Amino acid sequence: MCDTIIARGNVTADGATLFAKNSDREPNEAHHIVVIPAADHAPSSRVQCTYIEIPQVAHTHRVLLCKPFWIWGAEMGANEHGVVIGNEAVFTKIPYAKTPGLIGMDFLRLALERAQTARAALDVITALLAQYGQSGNCGYQHATYYHNGFLIADPHNAWVLETADKHWAAERVQDIRTISNGLTIGNQFDLASPDLVKYAVARGWCQSRDDFHFARCYSDFLFTRFSQSRARQCRTTAQLAAQRGKITIETMTRALRDHGDDANWSPARGIASFDVCAHAGWGPIRGTQTTGSLVAHLTPTAQTHFVTGTAAPCTSIFKPVWLDSGVLHAAEPAPTGEYDAATLFWRHEQLHRATLRDYATLSALYRDERDALERRFIADAPAWREQSREDRLAYSVGAFAQADAAEKQWTAHVLARAGKSRNGFLYDAEWRAFNRAAGINP
Repeated sequence: MCDTIIARGNVTADGATLFAKNSDREPNEAHHIVVIPAADHAPSSRVQCTYIEIPQVAHTHRVLLCKPFWIWGAEMGANEHGVVIGNEAVFTKIPYAKTPGLIGMDFLRLALERAQTARAALDVITALLAQYGQSGNCGYQHATYYHNGFLIADPHNAWVLETADKHWAAERVQDIRTISNGLTIGNQFDLASPDLVKYAVARGWCQSRDDFHFARCYSDFLFTRFSQSRARQCRTTAQLAAQRGKITIETMTRALRDHGDDANWSPARGIASFDVCAHAGWGPIRGTQTTGSLVAHLTPTAQTHFVTGTAAPCTSIFKPVWLDSGVLHAAEPAPTGEYDAATLFWRHEQLHRATLRDYATLSALYRDERDALERRFIADAPAWREQSREDRLAYSVGAFAQADAAEKQWTAHVLARAGKSRNGFLYDAEWRAFNRAAGINP
């Protein structure tokens, strides 16, 4: 389950477009941040995606990918032209193809590598969808199949693209828009696949174009309902709408960290609850959690991205990245599904998983320091956007190092204070299983 949100420049405080997303995956499915350089490719060359090869294009753009470690594509990312995309699993009435093919995260990376505008990215995805369809397992240790929705933006335009197999509808974003794990486009849309309505009429989902409603006709009721996508989408929309005209980067980070209005919130509560800042636990839909987060600040002349690279934004720090500056932690190995202290994701998991023992008490030990450090990174970013690429890289690397050092101290404090877990037996048992599988002992 994921959430992706956008506020265009006509409703933000500084006129920039702001885009944000939480990537929700299995707890041990390490999140990886990588920059892929632009490249020229020989005629007739091919590119290996997660499962299949397809023809490569003559030139691919430089991209920033925030991705599950084992997948070729990404759940969110950006390119050198200021295009950003996030994808969402959506559940439809059309059966999911299980043969290895292109998955939603592959479409996302292919669009970033091949498109210079949001509309061009939409066209890349829909053309590939028409040619290849979408198919294949999208889960790490638990096979998962779904169709995909996308929020696509650049400094000038933004689109929501939602798909059901090879069928799709697209809506231009006017100001505020959020998507979650369900179809949201209704009877009004700007673009669509040629047979979108005809297919629904033929199956008795509607009578004609007059009563056609994309989400109502194509959605799978059960999975869409249990994903709680509607509640989360309404929550993020309300948060942005309340700040209309005043929306900032901090507005977006707060939305990604949201646990609702319950002052006594606990990650152990409920067997089917799923907040925007998602936490895994025991229950039928609680096998995933937020493993990485991104906020993008887009203007025609500069784009700054703030990434966690780590799980649970409520325990993480958003750090600045400029796409042209290079790989941030190139000396580190790529993370895997097992604990490795040499990687950013797993170092943070010591802090995150220890905090879960008594979230309310232990997160309070470092929350104020976390917020102060992050505010400084956000406040400094506009000045650094004007500096040389080398200087921006140095600042970004320094920000990651400062965050890493701070988290090391916080981890020591949390471990010193953490006593017996205050969570229930089933929740603790589930996390013991996650920890055993990863080889981590927080």
